[in-house]
Formats: sequence, C-alpha cells, structure tokens
Amino acid sequence: MDIEIRFIDNIKDKGLFAKRDFNAGSVIFEEDPLVCCQFSWNSAYGYKACDHCLRPLETAEENARRLSAKPDLHLPHPQCCNTNKNTIVSCTLCGVNYCSTECQITAYNQYHRTLCFQRKSSLEDHPLYQLNETWKQMHYPPETSSIMMIPRILATIQQSPNTEHAQAQFLQFCHRTVNENTKIAHKLLGGKFAEQIAILNGLLVRAIDPEGVSHFLTQEGFQSLVALIGTNGQGVGTSAVSQWVTRSSELQLSPEETVKLDQFIDKLYEDMDKHSGNFLNNEGVALFSLQSSCNHSCVPNAEPTYLHNNSRLSLVALTDIKAGDEICISYLDECTLQRSRHSRNKELSENYLFRCTCPKCEQQAHDPDVTSDEEEEDDEMEEMSE
Repeated sequence: MDIEIRFIDNIKDKGLFAKRDFNAGSVIFEEDPLVCCQFSWNSAYGYKACDHCLRPLETAEENARRLSAKPDLHLPHPQCCNTNKNTIVSCTLCGVNYCSTECQITAYNQYHRTLCFQRKSSLEDHPLYQLNETWKQMHYPPETSSIMMIPRILATIQQSPNTEHAQAQFLQFCHRTVNENTKIAHKLLGGKFAEQIAILNGLLVRAIDPEGVSHFLTQEGFQSLVALIGTNGQGVGTSAVSQWVTRSSELQLSPEETVKLDQFIDKLYEDMDKHSGNFLNNEGVALFSLQSSCNHSCVPNAEPTYLHNNSRLSLVALTDIKAGDEICISYLDECTLQRSRHSRNKELSENYLFRCTCPKCEQQAHDPDVTSDEEEEDDEMEEMSE
C-alpha cells in the first residue's frame, strides 16, 4: 500500500504516514467500515438509507421534495439520479431495508442473523427496540454516535468463524475510558451520565446473548465499548440530492441552460435550508481500521469523504503530501476548527481524551484560555435544556 501505520510515542501511540507523494485532491486510500449504523434520530425523521451501507433509498426527487416540503417539485435531468429503487430489498422478519441483495446477504452473514427479530405487535417490548428508544431520549440531535453500534459489534464477534480475530479487530481501536497521561475521562462516562450508562448497560444485557461476549456486558466492558465508539466513530453522510447536483453540474449544457440549472439548484438549497436546516443527509457512524489510525490536526492535510454515496470511505488529500509525511485529519467540524485553542481542546478532551499539539495549537499556545463566544452560547443552551 502507499501508506503505513507507524508507532510515534507513548502519548500519540501510532499514526498514518505516506509512503509516496500525493497531490492535493487525490485519493490516498479507500476502505469499507468494520461496522456502520445510521443515527437513531436520523432514521426516525424519515431519512431513508440502506441499513447496512447507508446508501440512499430515496430518489433525488423524493429526497428534494421531502427536505423542501414541496410535494410537487420536479428535478430537471432525472437521469442524473443514481438511486436504483428496483434493487431495494427488505428483511422479511424485521422489515429493515437494504439497497441491494448483496448488502442484505452481507449484513445477515456479519451480524443481522443474531440481531434480527420477527416483527410483532409487541415490537416495543423487544430489548433492542427499547435500547434504541432509550438512547434517543438521552441523546438528541445533532448526533455524534449511536448506541446501536454496540449490538452490531457484539453480533459481528459472535457470528465470526474466528471470534478471537474478530474481537482483536475491534480492540485495536482506542477503548480507554480515561487518558492516564492527562487524567482526562470521556464525557459520556462522567458522573453526569452515570445513571444513563447503567440503564443502557442493563438494556444491552437483556438484548444480547452473552455467549462469547459476556466480558463486554459487565459495567467495565460496556464502558470500554462506549469509549470505543465515542473516540473512534467516524461520521458518514450520504445524499441522493447531492449526488444529483454533482452529476447534473457535470452535464454538457449551453450557457443559458447552465445558468438556469445553477439558479434552480440555488433555489432548491434555499428551500431545503428553510424547511430542514443543516440536516440534509442520511447520517450515521462507522468504524474504519485505517482511518482510525489518522491523528488529529487543526490544520489537516486530508479529509474523509464518501465519493461512492455509501459507507465506503475515501481519504482525500487537502494539500500536497510528501513521502514520509504524517497524514492527519480533523476530528472537529469546520465551525469548531475556527474557535479558540481553548475551545478546540475542550472539545477534543471531552470526546477524544487528548489535547492537541498541532502547529496551529502550538502557535496559539500563549493565547489566553478563553472560551469562544459560540461555545458559551452552546453551554447556556445545554444548561437550559437540563
């Protein structure tokens, strides 16, 4: 491969490094996740995605109509929609939908055989349903993780022909509940959430057969899994509309037609923003072996993208990268990256158990430890909601 994982030190542990030069805009590598899951509220709000790979199950026109609340909307150039509804299949027992028979078979063989349950009138009594609903009431949007990743991890281990290897695949991820070097504890495991963690742990014990995974169902084992998904989960986003926009913008049109299309797209996004705000994508979370080896930088030289409109990750170079350079991504969203050093490190400490020492943070090391105005507003809103 054109990349390699290297040990760095006892603080950063490992990192991902380039073995050759990469030009800005080039794909460094691609990989499928070990496990992937749609966010619970994203699904509840009607965002239709393959239960295995998160590929959109709506056409671009259906997607645009729902997000803009305009049921009579028609998109030009319908050939630019790449959703194939003819291949969509459903599990006959539990009703979840897949974009293809291939995804259904892959999911069944990896974890769904263990987690699938027959749809009944008493569905609300099923422990997995209760686990999901309880998580939703504890964690409102915007979501950054999902408790439903944990049953899929445990089922993947149980269904594997080599359970030790499967377990090792997941334990390669950071699953510390505390960073011993800095005495930082993951925010989901603090005293504020102790009661929630106990409730979720109890529901998981009811939902999962303990065979082969009983050590993960203990309080300590469950907390390590919560830390694992909290510190390693990579957001996944797919969209039928965005794919249609990309493909239609590549059409060879006359100047007049191009202007007309651009105006239509601008108006479409304006309408979707009015009705749906920033939540336009099918969103979920996944665990990636290679991507998880990328360290954070507030001045990243690469970013994860989803060029195939499913959960397959493409790591794309943001700048020219030389052979031997460390490949770094940002664990923070674009808005948070623009906040103060203190605010960025507060976010990193609570979610990823470290404080950043990238060039930007080092340059700002002598800045006063003040909280960004935006974060103060966020804290006030959080206090009001409690």
